[in-house]
Amino acid sequence: MLKHQAQAVNIIQNFAAEDEQSLQAKIEQLAGRLFPRQRKKREQLAAQLLEMYTQACDKDFLVIHSPGGWGNAHWQDVSDWEKSIVTGVTATLEKLGYSFIMEQYFRSGDVLWGPKSVFREAQFFLWGASYRAEVLVEELKFIVHNLPKVKVVLVGASQGAAFNNTAMMNIDNPERIYSIELGTFFPHMPRRKITERTLAIDSNGLMNDPMCHRDLRVATKAYLGAFYRWFKYRAIGKPMKFTHCINTPGHEYRWEYPAICGRITEFLTTKFGEKR
Repeated sequence: MLKHQAQAVNIIQNFAAEDEQSLQAKIEQLAGRLFPRQRKKREQLAAQLLEMYTQACDKDFLVIHSPGGWGNAHWQDVSDWEKSIVTGVTATLEKLGYSFIMEQYFRSGDVLWGPKSVFREAQFFLWGASYRAEVLVEELKFIVHNLPKVKVVLVGASQGAAFNNTAMMNIDNPERIYSIELGTFFPHMPRRKITERTLAIDSNGLMNDPMCHRDLRVATKAYLGAFYRWFKYRAIGKPMKFTHCINTPGHEYRWEYPAICGRITEFLTTKFGEKR
């Protein structure tokens, strides 16, 4: 009896090892296709995707947060209102009975993309061109293909919202992939595409968002004031991230605003319902 049990354990372990090797091979093949001449980036992408897969493999949902601003803010540096959206989404999924894992996806400044680049962000801002979004698309396709029970919810604000929408537009079949986008900057509006799997919110319900509606006077004033506050805090020895110095009335989408939590809760409930 014990001999048969030991044989069964060995068989299971062998299958697991084979599956892991097959998975690693698939990931390395994808990384090689995306970065054929950049070995370091291939290795970094493979590690990033393997972590994402491992974290999501036993969950109902993979929630991916694309930070606003430069797209490189780790969770501790994300603005309070943007954090409230992400935690509101995950809390709602939890109330519906689903398990989840939240991962951040950086447009710049992480180990894969290197230091933030003004040129790359300007290119994306003006023309919507982003190879990083194309890479995200391939990672999402890999996740949903290899984890057939997992659903993906992208959450992004400001430039992060536009980044997620760019990814959604480039997925041929976005089955089980959804996107919640708040405060998309005005240059992206004409090229934005909204589908039944997309929730786009362009107002916090209290006032118009000048960043969405191209109110350049208010936007310029906000950024000039941000430079002043940024220098001021550095001068008194309390440096603060530049994005935290930007005060743009209307461009804050706090979860506690009824128009925000109400619409997002309705979207998630309508699309997924309670887990049975």
